[in-house]
Amino acid sequence: MAGIVGCAGVLGMLLLPLQVRAVRVLEGYWDRWPVTAGPASVLVELQRRKWQSLYEAGERAGEWSAPDAGKSLPEQLRARRHSAGVNAAGHGALRRLAGLPEREALLPTALGNALRAGELSAGERYGLATLASWPRIYPQVTAPLAAALSSARDMLDAAVNLCHAFLAGAVVMVVAFYDEPGAWWLVALALLVAALAYKGAVVAAQSYAGLMHVVYDLHRFDLVSALHHPLPDRDGEWGLFQRLSDGLAGRRINLPYDHGSSRPDETHGSAQPEEM
Repeated sequence: MAGIVGCAGVLGMLLLPLQVRAVRVLEGYWDRWPVTAGPASVLVELQRRKWQSLYEAGERAGEWSAPDAGKSLPEQLRARRHSAGVNAAGHGALRRLAGLPEREALLPTALGNALRAGELSAGERYGLATLASWPRIYPQVTAPLAAALSSARDMLDAAVNLCHAFLAGAVVMVVAFYDEPGAWWLVALALLVAALAYKGAVVAAQSYAGLMHVVYDLHRFDLVSALHHPLPDRDGEWGLFQRLSDGLAGRRINLPYDHGSSRPDETHGSAQPEEM
């Protein structure tokens, strides 16, 4: 067993140079390959049905009707308990729905949807395209927030590597122990660990997506300053960020620059060297 765990650890380390690809495989970007395109479409449809059921449950949250006064007291109490249960389930559905992207943007896997929820909504709440602006806003974050982002990303990468490693180990053990039924429990154990690692990756992805939202909450105006544009007021914020998104996407925009106060040598002329 120690050898299996050791081999899984080595395989996880070997995946480090391919980290981005390893994550994307578990995210569910499978439609590019003919072999996986079919299963991907089926899983996306299942995710959409799940999303729709959560949406419908969320719509029922807050609905309440007064118990019929003509009913007996026990019946009225049962009606109240039922209404409270529906509301609690609805609020839970709304919380889960907040961690998912829009219905048409869903991916086949829970990991992909957890990450995509951050990639398609963190900046969009303010008019900024997250995918285009993220490389520019990330250098503006404070050290504590950068450390939190790095920690969440490290946990995500480690969990993904473990999942891949134990899945590969399970395949190897199926081949190695196909004629040894007494050792099949090792395959089941490897699959269980892979499933736990995948669940850990989803939790880490949800944490990372939440931190992406925090970045835009706190640092969207730092991005404006870093690009040397005037800071907007509340009414002009949405329009400015939409135009910035257009510019980051390669379209021509016409925004004024604001370079702050001029340097002393620009205001008073070039400084003359002191005479010796």
